[in-house]
Amino acid sequence: MSFIQDVIDSLKWLTVWEMILCVLNLFVLLRYAWPLLKNNRWLDFIPSAGVIIAIISLMNGDASILALLIYSSTAILFLSTARRVFKPAIKPMSSKFRFVMVIVCVLGTLPTLLALTVAGEVRYNPVSDLSHMSYSKAFIAMNERLSAEYPFGDWKKIDWEAKKKKYEPLFLQAEINHDPNLYYKTLRDYLFSFRDGHIEIANEHLYDDNNTFKNEVGGGVGISAVQLDNGKVLVSLLLAGSPADKSGIKLGAEIMSWDGKDVREALDQTSWSENPSATEGDRIQNQGRFLARAPIGKEIEVEFRNWDDEASKTATLTAYDDQYETLKKTKIKLKKEDPPVEGEILREEYGYVKIRYFLPGTTQSDPAQVLEDQLKEFQEKRVKGIIIDLRDNPGGDDELVAQMAGHFVNEKKFYEYVSYYNRNTGRFEINRAETRTVHPSRSCFPGEIAVLINSNTASSGEGLPLFLKGMQNVKIIGFASTNGSFGVVSAPIEMKMPGGYILRFPDGRSLNQDKMIQGDSDERGFGGATPDITVPMNEQTFKMKYIDGQDVELNYALASLKEKNK
Repeated sequence: MSFIQDVIDSLKWLTVWEMILCVLNLFVLLRYAWPLLKNNRWLDFIPSAGVIIAIISLMNGDASILALLIYSSTAILFLSTARRVFKPAIKPMSSKFRFVMVIVCVLGTLPTLLALTVAGEVRYNPVSDLSHMSYSKAFIAMNERLSAEYPFGDWKKIDWEAKKKKYEPLFLQAEINHDPNLYYKTLRDYLFSFRDGHIEIANEHLYDDNNTFKNEVGGGVGISAVQLDNGKVLVSLLLAGSPADKSGIKLGAEIMSWDGKDVREALDQTSWSENPSATEGDRIQNQGRFLARAPIGKEIEVEFRNWDDEASKTATLTAYDDQYETLKKTKIKLKKEDPPVEGEILREEYGYVKIRYFLPGTTQSDPAQVLEDQLKEFQEKRVKGIIIDLRDNPGGDDELVAQMAGHFVNEKKFYEYVSYYNRNTGRFEINRAETRTVHPSRSCFPGEIAVLINSNTASSGEGLPLFLKGMQNVKIIGFASTNGSFGVVSAPIEMKMPGGYILRFPDGRSLNQDKMIQGDSDERGFGGATPDITVPMNEQTFKMKYIDGQDVELNYALASLKEKNK
């Protein structure tokens, strides 16, 4: 019954042409498989009409997966019945031939049936080609479409008219001055103002031949920094042989002023990052990473005090082309050969599972099974508790997350509703077929659980901590909340802009049981899964993490589990 309801509900995601084709295909099935209608000659031309409608729909730009599945049904039914267009049947079908026709017609409708079961996820969401417009007109068209279709406009309290007033003059100035650099930076600033990690310039390629990025932050001096909770800024990365190293700056040194400004003022004015920062934690982290980036050749005066000195010193550093080494060393990039799930038993007799991403990998085709096997081993060896490490997990497949979450519950539990903008009704509606519920697995872990997160735990990677948060046997642990970008990207909003830039935006919302948006940050930068135990970023934890090389969050997790086992 639920399957039938899902199929009926999915009809709302079809375009007018797709709806017509579904009706025609069903009619053809009934007509030839069970000829209850009188044998009128014009009925033989209906499959041909379906092909014409499919061509019209395709020419109008609907090449979505949903449409292609429906087109394939149309084509199968046409090819199976084409002979009747040229040679009308005079005699009734033999029973044997009728049986064959029933099979062919049923097979012909399977692609349509499959399309309806995934209609919401693969629905038609047209690309806006604004590339032929001027900078300002393309911006206005983009802003207007997003004001209706961006999933988090109300949630983030976006004032679309205010955005138009702020950015239109800048785009117009870039247009008048023929300034592609100003246009690109304004476009980027507009996108980043949404505070949504899923928004991207798909073909930006920051580290490869991006002249603006290279000219402004292509140079490094050999350090990266971290801001403590008390506002102090300390050196968290030092490259051997770099200008900073040669000037006497040591790992852990406090930066007091940067380029003639108080360091906190300099941090506040640091705006570059690879992706939009959805939360305050992510923003602060990226400011520390980009503080020490500058144009190649720029001289920067720095006041600093080393960890073991009382007096401050001043040095002049010259930015050099380091091939973005400090940025690459401070942002983990997964490799294809990295397994999605790995586990071990720590010396303290606690289980540890690292989930790098929620997708099959080249070395693991079934991460859910790997997790199940690992949990079985933990239970056989009677571990005292487990640690699930989701730090730097960029996400993957919500369905896989919900499946894996079943190992941590002993009863059915709601996971999420998914809501998309319906182009037919002009409002956001729940896609019933994507309502996810977590079902207990065969091997449920009943013990104490600690979940490690950081501000790079993003997208579907945030699903597990959001789901587990609040359970009595679970503690979420980290320096900051997860990324706050839990929106759904099934058929993303895509726009082609002047300059060849391709923009992509999330197209769906994840909703909790009360049908409220969950996971995504609001206009203040609050969102994601927040820690139950917030690890302080102070002088002590900084020294442990960046100087002594300890895994501070893991230590906190072990301490929490030990406390529970007393």
